[in-house]
Amino acid sequence: MFFSIISLAGDDKPTHTEGKKKFNISEMIFNHILDSHDFHLWGNKAIPLPCIFYCGDCEDEQKGLSMFMSSKFDHGHVDYKGFHYDHGKVTRLDGKKYWDFSITKNVFMMLFVCTLLFFIFTRIAGRYKKNKGVAPKGIQSFFEPLIIFIRDDIAKENIGEKHYMKYFPYIMAIFFFILGLNLFGLIPFFPGSANVTGNISVTLVLALLTAIITNVSGNKHYWSHLFNMPGVPGFVKLILTPIELLGAFIIKPGSLMIRLFANITAGHIIILSLVGLIFLFSSSAEGYAGESFGGGAAGAAMAVPFVLFMNAIELLVAFLQAYIFAMLSALYIGQAVEEPHH
Repeated sequence: MFFSIISLAGDDKPTHTEGKKKFNISEMIFNHILDSHDFHLWGNKAIPLPCIFYCGDCEDEQKGLSMFMSSKFDHGHVDYKGFHYDHGKVTRLDGKKYWDFSITKNVFMMLFVCTLLFFIFTRIAGRYKKNKGVAPKGIQSFFEPLIIFIRDDIAKENIGEKHYMKYFPYIMAIFFFILGLNLFGLIPFFPGSANVTGNISVTLVLALLTAIITNVSGNKHYWSHLFNMPGVPGFVKLILTPIELLGAFIIKPGSLMIRLFANITAGHIIILSLVGLIFLFSSSAEGYAGESFGGGAAGAAMAVPFVLFMNAIELLVAFLQAYIFAMLSALYIGQAVEEPHH
């Protein structure tokens, strides 16, 4: 992340044709935490990604499906097939609406993590079959404590002895998927640097998966406590029942969605703000970056130790948020499948 910010700030240096460009720290921060159609490397170098657009209302020569690489936009300097690209966002020149099926940076990272996890766990499963009864070695020995921890301390503890194995694959998958996205988001260069779990659309879908599994798995005991709490007076049920329904369908999934999104996004913004201090300190009185070497050095001396500290904190947060999401998912499922106590 640090080096990609350096390269972005380098793009803002004045040229003979463009003149001086004022350094905008808020623009720099949002350019890095939002999705994009390419992986920025340095300067004007980037790894393009496939753009797939469908426009049903466009003119005849542009109507239908359009597929091309994002390099056709030349970093926003060129409009292509009626589309305009600016800082990761694509718009139609004619203002028409369109469907975007592109492989963006976030989509690429999700596919990459899914593929990586598939090969890792396929290899681990093969090792277990081949070396049954033998002490684990290599990658198997690294992942086995995590798998046992998820099974015994998250799934079994919160779902219960009777039902936990049915939901254990989902709990393990959601833990490693979120953890993988969080860890790759901390890597400042390709194939990392994507702020996937800092995208509220992604966390919304993950939370909806847990909500669907929870409510579909709910037994008679679970639903009776939502609609007809035993031992509660009738007039109180008129108040509690809407609250319970809001909790099952909105509040619980909403808490999962917002917690993951807010914690990951906040960490990225703090790190980016600290790095941005270097360029603010090196700015002249008019706000143009690169005017004061001494100011930039002073800003770096202040910012770099805090950035390293925040990266260490973010590494902890990456594991912690994956654990919390998996644990709460298991807890909600456990409440739905819990047997009545007499």
